[in-house]
Amino acid sequence: MPDPSMIAGRALPAPELPDGVVSVRVVREAIGNDLPGQTVTVTAGGASASGTTGEDGRATISGLPVGAEATAEATVDGESLVSYAFEVPSSGGIRIILIAGMEEAAARKAAEETAAAAAPPLQGTVVLGGDSRVVMEFRDDELTVFYVLEIVNTARRRVDIGGPLVFDLPDEAQGATVLEGSTPNATVRDDRVTVTGPFAAGGTPLQIAYRLPHSTDTLTLTQPWPARLEQVLVMVQKLGGLQMSSPQFTEQDEARAGTGVPFMLGGGLALPEGEPLVVRLTGLPAHPQWPHRVALGLAGAVVVIAIWISWGTGRAAGATKRLASRRESLLGELVKLEEQRRAGRVDGGRYATRRQRLVADLERVYGELDGSSNAGPALSRPGGGEAPA
Repeated sequence: MPDPSMIAGRALPAPELPDGVVSVRVVREAIGNDLPGQTVTVTAGGASASGTTGEDGRATISGLPVGAEATAEATVDGESLVSYAFEVPSSGGIRIILIAGMEEAAARKAAEETAAAAAPPLQGTVVLGGDSRVVMEFRDDELTVFYVLEIVNTARRRVDIGGPLVFDLPDEAQGATVLEGSTPNATVRDDRVTVTGPFAAGGTPLQIAYRLPHSTDTLTLTQPWPARLEQVLVMVQKLGGLQMSSPQFTEQDEARAGTGVPFMLGGGLALPEGEPLVVRLTGLPAHPQWPHRVALGLAGAVVVIAIWISWGTGRAAGATKRLASRRESLLGELVKLEEQRRAGRVDGGRYATRRQRLVADLERVYGELDGSSNAGPALSRPGGGEAPA
């Protein structure tokens, strides 16, 4: 039933009524609690007309000036009920409902909800209500799956089902997320969505989305449910020659969304807890995977080559730096040896041996720095190799 507060006192066009007729219904707290014997008055353009509600709670008033602004009112147990202003139509009629006791009903409901929230939860079960459905759409040629679910607790208090409600998504699911508007008790990790209890009386909303990649024109969705699914309803965006089938479908149809997008519909009876819903799609728009794999392979090769070059360059730079340091060290030792010879602190034999070894080491260092295995000519200048020193 619609929320009474959303329709109370609002004029609704009624083309089935005679022209200019206003039908006013008076109820208590909720639609269906009709109040017979209530006096209803409609005032339009300064003129008033009255009627009395019958057993169905309705009073029919006619003879009002067409096009005039009007209001309907009644008094129930001292409570004044007044409609929103409306215009008396020239074609068809108007229906209005006046609801008594809405404030008391709202206060009572709030008190009941507060008491239920404070009370310890009952041991019980939940189901996935009849408004639950699976929707599949294509976004950039990729299939996106939505679960629009209502977790229903039919008890008047919160229930504890003995643990969380766990939805294990298909292994191929990617990028699973819980959408805005879902219960804050829902969390997602990889391909698992967990909803912790206890569950409040009534419905708890849960909306899940994920991508389902495919490389061929055929795909099978298998989804088990952690609670009884009251009714199977699957909606798949129709694209090209796409076809949908399921062993759980008892009827299929097609329809268009408000945006004009065509959808295939499949419906069936309830599924027990744990029994998977199986939907097979054929004729999917599929793209060959080899260009993607080749691109990934080339990208990987480029990365490997870049790392190798970087490593080789870094290694060469390090080697050059070490050779330069060694060169400076050898030159320093050679200078120090010459100073010791001139000061007479080293004998001739030791000086000659030490100097020959230092010069030989320098030749090797210079050879490696110049990219040559023998740098002798660079040092074999007049003076016996003293020029570098």
